Amino acid sequence: MARILVIDDDAALQKALSIALAARGHEVAGARTGEEGVVAVALRQPDVVVLDLGLPDLAGIEVCRRIRAFSAVPVLVLSAAGDERAKVEALDTGADDYVTKPF
Repeated sequence: MARILVIDDDAALQKALSIALAARGHEVAGARTGEEGVVAVALRQPDVVVLDLGLPDLAGIEVCRRIRAFSAVPVLVLSAAGDERAKVEALDTGADDYVTKPF
């Protein structure tokens, strides 16, 4: 069982991911803002982070940068931004993989 942190401001997507991942035996926590997400990574020490790039307070790229300052946790970016430049920037910032919404 993995501890997964979903950082996304879309309540419906967070709920859907939580239900699907919990059904497979994973422990899922959520954060709705970038600041909440960075704090949750520090406090909860998840096994993986699912990160949206479009957050209300911080850009997801900045959230990834802040997480990388203190953690090597795998980060999976979920984003509606499908252009190559956004993908390259996310991966260069420390994301481990990138999935385009909808998936």
